[in-house]
Amino acid sequence: MFERRPADGGPRSPTATTRGLVDPAAARGGFALVRLDPAPDLADLVERHWIVRWDLPPGAEFTQVVIPHPNANVVAEADGFAVHGIPGGLFSRTLRGTGAVLGTKLRPGGLRVLLPGRDALRPGLVVPAAAALTGTPGPTPRDVEDAGRRAVGAARAGDDAAAVAAVTPVLRAAAARRRTPRAAVALDRVARVLGAVVTGELGPDAGVTDLADLVGTTPRSLQRLFAQWVGVSPKWVLQRHRVHLAADLLAADPGMPLADLAAAVGYYDQAHLGVDFARALGTTPAVYARRCAASRAAADLVTSGRA
Repeated sequence: MFERRPADGGPRSPTATTRGLVDPAAARGGFALVRLDPAPDLADLVERHWIVRWDLPPGAEFTQVVIPHPNANVVAEADGFAVHGIPGGLFSRTLRGTGAVLGTKLRPGGLRVLLPGRDALRPGLVVPAAAALTGTPGPTPRDVEDAGRRAVGAARAGDDAAAVAAVTPVLRAAAARRRTPRAAVALDRVARVLGAVVTGELGPDAGVTDLADLVGTTPRSLQRLFAQWVGVSPKWVLQRHRVHLAADLLAADPGMPLADLAAAVGYYDQAHLGVDFARALGTTPAVYARRCAASRAAADLVTSGRA
């Protein structure tokens, strides 16, 4: 089951979709996902928290693949508490037995604030959370590691509020130390651009020039902004959003004609969609549609069997 539980809200609303999960019908049979809003004073850096729980039969396993967003995540799990930058390609995780994970999805550019330096932008970055969240004044590495352990324990126990409460103080302390006026301006502009892309404010065929106009700058300046703070280009963001949307539409309606799909997500022809889709997922839209159709049929059989 995928569930959204609003917390205190904030000045920027977190996204509420499961866009990016490959084959969501199959995912629903492998784990439960809960998403929670961050504390209001962290909403400039944190988009949302998420908790994944699973309870699989002995010997069974489930592998979930994710098409990454332009976001870093801070993840507490049984193996440790770590910061994960934007993956260089598809991200996959195999689940076994019983467990739970608490993740904090940072806003695009948020990691550049919490982890100063160009290393924050490196594709596939994975570093201990203590490397990004400790400092003077503030929590020690032991404090951060303990926060991660408490978060995992609370998530496994089903206490979502306690899991989020465990990591919020260390995130808050790091943010208080490292926020700057320059970072605030940069992240606000990035958020404005990303918000316009995700909500479709500019239409499906928007380009980089349209995004630059939105924040009153030039395409080159916008490219520099994203290079310095996010680690991917505005063009990458547009293409990735279109692929996310295409995958989402196919999962909801595997029979959707691919020419109609291409037009709906902003491509002039089906061939260009196919190229970007295959580059991101490693498979064509037609193959993905068949996979989603099979998963939906299997889920329907399970549902009817339980009725």
